[in-house]
Amino acid sequence: MHVVVMGVSATGKSAVGEPVAEELGCEFIEGDSLHPRSNIDKMTKGIALTDEDRWPWLQAIAEMVAVKDSEGTSTVVTCSALRRSYRKVLQDAAPTFFLHLDAPFEVLEGRMRKRTKHFMPTALLRSQVDTLEPLGADEAGAVVDVSPPLDEVIEEAVNAVRVHYAG
Repeated sequence: MHVVVMGVSATGKSAVGEPVAEELGCEFIEGDSLHPRSNIDKMTKGIALTDEDRWPWLQAIAEMVAVKDSEGTSTVVTCSALRRSYRKVLQDAAPTFFLHLDAPFEVLEGRMRKRTKHFMPTALLRSQVDTLEPLGADEAGAVVDVSPPLDEVIEEAVNAVRVHYAG
């Protein structure tokens, strides 16, 4: 089982992904930790990443998931996975279920303004929202509204994964 917890900044990918991994007995991988330093530097300066910036990062995530898959280890990975082409890179590494965390722009913007320990500035949220391509009907995944309290979001996310893998 491989799950990518995806979405724009401030959807709570890590806050949701880690407890989902724990509940499902999967290894948790923080996708942001695989960004090259140059990507983090750009985002910290308020510069949106280009596809050229993202490919090495996506490939690093895909390679890690492929290794875990070959070892028989299930994973839950956080990764914005904003475009279908990005998700294909991840899907090609191992069959993957995508949990798309979503909320209205105003909710996410408010969350970003309150954060103190993240490299992504609020100014980049719009570029991420504009880049986001929703899951296609042919992509295995579910959209989870992250507006409710965190425990409800986690429960919905876990249920979506269990339903997918039970079917």
